[in-house]
Amino acid sequence: MSHVGRETAERADGARVIALPPLLYGVAFVLGLGLNALRPAPIFAANVGVIIGAPVLVLGGFLARWGNRVMRHAGTSTDPRRATTYLVVSGPFRFSRNPLYVARTLLYVGLALIMDTFWPLATLIPMLVIVQRGVIRREERYLERKFGTAYEEYRARVRRWV
Repeated sequence: MSHVGRETAERADGARVIALPPLLYGVAFVLGLGLNALRPAPIFAANVGVIIGAPVLVLGGFLARWGNRVMRHAGTSTDPRRATTYLVVSGPFRFSRNPLYVARTLLYVGLALIMDTFWPLATLIPMLVIVQRGVIRREERYLERKFGTAYEEYRARVRRWV
């Protein structure tokens, strides 16, 4: 099969999410920054945001690298539009069915805290609802169709977020 044909087949087998998660997180964050430009809303006094936000950002970065490494080692894609070739249940996937979304959320929150702005935190909530309904639920239905009982058992013992 040609590279183009293989890519088309992989996308046809994917979870058919409404948008790529990094795009959803990015749009929400930029919208929050836009609202902040119109009406600044700092959260903390002095450099408290950096003190709290930096560890959250580092934790999110660590979790993202760990999750990506485990998926890459398993030989499956992190792109929800592509075919999943292996049900990953090790590494951070032992604790959360969605550690990469947990990581993105930690990165997002950490950055908002470091920037000491409320508005990205306000836009985070509706964005997480969109991710839950338009990405995660679609991924779950796809994984259930693809892996059947193995996914059902995994879902029964591991929480969706944390």
